[in-house]
Amino acid sequence: MNPFDQAYHQLCQEVLNVGASKDDRTRTGTISKFGHQLRFDLNKGFPLLTTKKVSFKLIATELIWFIRGDTNLRYLLQYNNNIWNEWAFEKYIQSDDYTGPDMTNFGHRALQDSEFNKVYQDEMSQFKTRILNDDDFMRKHGDLGNVYGKQWRDWIGPNGQHIDQLAQLIDNIKHNPNSRRHIISAWNPAEIESMALPPCHTLFQFYVQDGKLSCQLYQRSADIFLGVPFNIASYSLLTHLIAKECGLEVGEFIHTFGDAHIYSNHIDAVETQLARSSFAPPTLKINTDKSIFDLEYEDLEIVNYESHPIIKAPIAV
Repeated sequence: MNPFDQAYHQLCQEVLNVGASKDDRTRTGTISKFGHQLRFDLNKGFPLLTTKKVSFKLIATELIWFIRGDTNLRYLLQYNNNIWNEWAFEKYIQSDDYTGPDMTNFGHRALQDSEFNKVYQDEMSQFKTRILNDDDFMRKHGDLGNVYGKQWRDWIGPNGQHIDQLAQLIDNIKHNPNSRRHIISAWNPAEIESMALPPCHTLFQFYVQDGKLSCQLYQRSADIFLGVPFNIASYSLLTHLIAKECGLEVGEFIHTFGDAHIYSNHIDAVETQLARSSFAPPTLKINTDKSIFDLEYEDLEIVNYESHPIIKAPIAV
């Protein structure tokens, strides 16, 4: 078992073994553990899990979306990245502009009713098409509120000043690498109500030692099966990109969890994954000297990624 898959499998197994059954906002139910930490040495490869296929394209395009300060679905949909669709769609169907069939509680109903699922998929397809092709509709219904990218690039301070946390962070790493203030927060209490989904990965800190850049993420809420493999790879990629921007090598990615949970309807999928062995981890290539702020998905490449097949599971909205 490679060290990245091993650490993730140990997290899954521990939550299954000692986690508490809890209700949750989505009414799905979870097995939950409070407090856990994983460490990944980024010099041993890139931590894209191999015991199930994880899409680097989805991870990288979402991260670039954050880095650009974007909060609208259109960029993601241009790359066929659908991981934020449900939250924007939920806001749309609750608006006065929506006049289609009843979509109340669409996530649960689509799983339980095949006829409803066909109607839901048709409504979602129309929604995505309008986001891509109708500028007015895109501006009104494609925006997810003041989510991650907004907080990273345009935090509003107490006096109304606009703070580019990411640009400040990079400048500080370059000019004061030993600072203990290399921190970005996505948790802005004043704007939580304006977000389609309050940030799950809430705060991260960078640390420079011996010419290497390490990152520690605090994640308040972690969907272990669907979300955490993405989060591991996303923040590892961010560490690589910021290290390159600052002329540093990479060190560790450290992943610290608050509520780490497995949804009750993901348990079979988790057990399927735990029964698998791993492959050697892939490596990351950054094929450009562009600034992190000008990066395109096409500038990134994952090399020698071999994995078991994807395991599908429903998302809880």
